[in-house]
Amino acid sequence: AGFTMFTIDPGAHVDNAADSDSSGALAQKFESLPWVELEDTAADCRRRYLGRRFRVADGLALELSDERLQRAAAKYGRAVAHTARLYRHLATRMGRKPFELEMSVDETATPTSVEEHFFVASELKRLGVKWVSLAPRFIGEFEKGVDYKGDLAAFERSFAQHVAVARHLGPYKLSIHSGSDKFSVYPIAARLTGGLVHVKTAGTSYLEALRALAGVQPDLFREILDFARERYETDKASYHVSANPSKVPTARQLKDGELASVLDLFDGREVLHVTFGSVLTLKNADGQYRFRDRLLLALRQNEEAHYAALEKHLGRHISPFRS
Repeated sequence: AGFTMFTIDPGAHVDNAADSDSSGALAQKFESLPWVELEDTAADCRRRYLGRRFRVADGLALELSDERLQRAAAKYGRAVAHTARLYRHLATRMGRKPFELEMSVDETATPTSVEEHFFVASELKRLGVKWVSLAPRFIGEFEKGVDYKGDLAAFERSFAQHVAVARHLGPYKLSIHSGSDKFSVYPIAARLTGGLVHVKTAGTSYLEALRALAGVQPDLFREILDFARERYETDKASYHVSANPSKVPTARQLKDGELASVLDLFDGREVLHVTFGSVLTLKNADGQYRFRDRLLLALRQNEEAHYAALEKHLGRHISPFRS
């Protein structure tokens, strides 16, 4: 079947500075948006949004001032244009083959406001883009491989507004990126979306493979642990994380039966998660992989232990959405 779902992440086309630009700089950015590519003009954009009250749901009506509109457009306008361009390319290449599209703006510097979400989805819809899920940047911290950091009550209030926009302009799924291990968030997301939700998870599977490894080949796990502690400061540059490797025990400090407990620590999970690429690609001077081949062999030779770790952990991700 080939690929059937595509995620477009136009983060490089998001102008984060628009959140704090002066009114003069903002006006200049707004007027210089790629209006031809957006099949629009600055004047028509204003006519569609200004002076209107958009009733999104009971208790939620949105009104955009000229400044808020300009900030939303300057911040996300080029990302919308890029997404529409890639969507049309995909539609042409796929022909009659069905496919699903997701747009993600979760890697922005600041959370996506409900007004910004409304603007992005409205503009995508106007341009004929068809999508099944959209990933805003939600409030709080969605770091890799660990639970949500933030005020859950505030998250629930904000998430409910994003759900309302998704229902009003779709319906489409809200997508939670960096969704691994956000166990405190899942019940809220399941209840408010009624199942129209996508949780993106990947790295947690690697961590559970390491958990299995700790039980069957503790010496190899020790090597990986100490390497990860040393490598973390380099590899974290491409991630939004806050682990402190000094809080992760060294291999020497742990007995064999205690090794897997590192994967229950906030700092331990992030340090091991962030360094997965280096662990799997590092080669020795003779060109042989330092860890990868031994890790894969250990997992193949102990499939049941590996599968048991995955089943238990991924089951915790799925169970809140089953009811």
